[in-house]
Amino acid sequence: MRKFAAIALVLVATLTTGSAADYPDHPIRLIVPQAPGSATDNAARLLGAVLSQELGQQIIVENRPGGALTIGLDLVAKSAPDGYTIGMGPIGALAITRHMVARLPYDIERDFQPIALVTRGQMLLAVSPKLPVNSVAELIAYARQNPGKLTNASSSNGSPGHVGAELFKHMTGTRIVHVPYRGGSLAINDLIAGHVDLMFESLQSIAPFGRDGKVRALAVSGDHRSPSFPDLPTVAEAGVPGYVAATWTGVIAPAGMPRPIVDKLNAAINRALRSEAFLEKFSKFGDEPGGGTPEEFAATIKADSAKWADVVKRSGAKLD
Repeated sequence: MRKFAAIALVLVATLTTGSAADYPDHPIRLIVPQAPGSATDNAARLLGAVLSQELGQQIIVENRPGGALTIGLDLVAKSAPDGYTIGMGPIGALAITRHMVARLPYDIERDFQPIALVTRGQMLLAVSPKLPVNSVAELIAYARQNPGKLTNASSSNGSPGHVGAELFKHMTGTRIVHVPYRGGSLAINDLIAGHVDLMFESLQSIAPFGRDGKVRALAVSGDHRSPSFPDLPTVAEAGVPGYVAATWTGVIAPAGMPRPIVDKLNAAINRALRSEAFLEKFSKFGDEPGGGTPEEFAATIKADSAKWADVVKRSGAKLD
């Protein structure tokens, strides 16, 4: 009996090694749980173009938006763990909206295999040019003097900009009314026009308007200054010690993927992120390239999920 068991283990190991050695032998689908033109989609298309060269197979980017990012992720979770269907996992889907949806069709820790972090980003804290504030300190003072009168826009309920603003309000003891939109561009347009007062938004989306003065840039949301705005302080530097609201997105796969395929994908993504072809175009996005091991990506998901769970619970935010 032991002899047959040993033979079976050898056969399984041989088959797994062989499939990994041949992988990939046909095109790979890269599922994006957001619409074309979104920050996640932009990163996916740039990564896909370079990754296809690294792996020698076409990467087909497939947009599956909707359901508070659950439709695309559910497709990834329920796909065969053979490396031919992978997905983009943004912070919103993996660490934020999971705490705002009553029932997810998947379990993030059980049903996904993190592969590699692709981007690390920040948000810009910007105000309307019509608002009489020129710094974070002045914004806090103005909000405290006018409780409940200021409005903060976000691209949607559960977006990084939404929870980033909730954390800001909690840490500064201010009352500011949240106004969710259906997309960042609509919110930015209303910020420019003065219909809303302030916004935390991805640098990819709002940086050009901050540079040309259509919105007034006050600070960035990460733990360090952005290479895109080196003269702009972080929110922490500008008067809210300890404030950090970074963003990220990475590649995920269905759970159960053989480790040799996980390692092959991870190594190819890391090479792609360091390539001139990727860095030349990515530098225009305002974000920074990611990289690292699957375990490091899993730890990032776990840490930020715990952080934003607390913020969401305190704010009472929900998604139907």
